[in-house]
Amino acid sequence: MTKRNKELSLEHSEELLRTLKARFEKNMNRHKGLEWAKVQAKLEATTEKLWSLNEMEVTGGEPDVVSHDNKTGEYIFYDCSAESPKGRRSVCYDREALESRKNHKPENNAIDMATAMGIELLTEEKYRELQKLENFDLKTSSWVQTPANIRKLGGAIFCDHRYDTVFVYHNGAESYYAARGFRGSLRV
Repeated sequence: MTKRNKELSLEHSEELLRTLKARFEKNMNRHKGLEWAKVQAKLEATTEKLWSLNEMEVTGGEPDVVSHDNKTGEYIFYDCSAESPKGRRSVCYDREALESRKNHKPENNAIDMATAMGIELLTEEKYRELQKLENFDLKTSSWVQTPANIRKLGGAIFCDHRYDTVFVYHNGAESYYAARGFRGSLRV
C-alpha cells in the first residue's frame, strides 16, 4: 500500500473487501434493503475510496454502509466501531487549535487527520442518525463538525451517548482527551 498514490495492492484490496462484506452481512440492521454485490461493484470502481475505507479500518473505525443516496447513487459509510476509533483519539479539533497550544501538544488534530484520510467528520445531524442504528460512544466521545460561529470564538463541539440520550457538548478546540476521537463518513 502506498499513501502517496492512495491505492491498495490487489491482495490488500481483496482482504479489505472480505472484511467489509463480513461486517455488512453481520449488521444488516444498518442497511436494510441494500445488496452487498452493488456496494462491492462501486468500491472496486473507486480505488481511492477503497484506500480511504482502509484508513478508516486501520485506525479502528470499523466502517460500514449506513445508507444509499438515491439521487447520486452513492453508498454512505460511517465509522461504526462501538467506541470512538482508537487510532484517532487524543487529538484536538483542528490545526489552529493544535498550533495555539503552548505545552503538551497532541500529535495531531481531527480535521487534518480526516482530510488526510479522505473522509469527513460527522456533523451533529449525522451523529444522531448513526445513534438511531445502534448505541455508540457509551464510554467515549467524538468530535463533530463545528459551526463556524462557535469555532470563531475558540470552541468546538463533540457528542456522546449516555443515559439513552445523545448529548452535544462544547470544549475549547485545543482540548484533547484519551477518550475523545472522531468519527467519519465517506460517500462511495
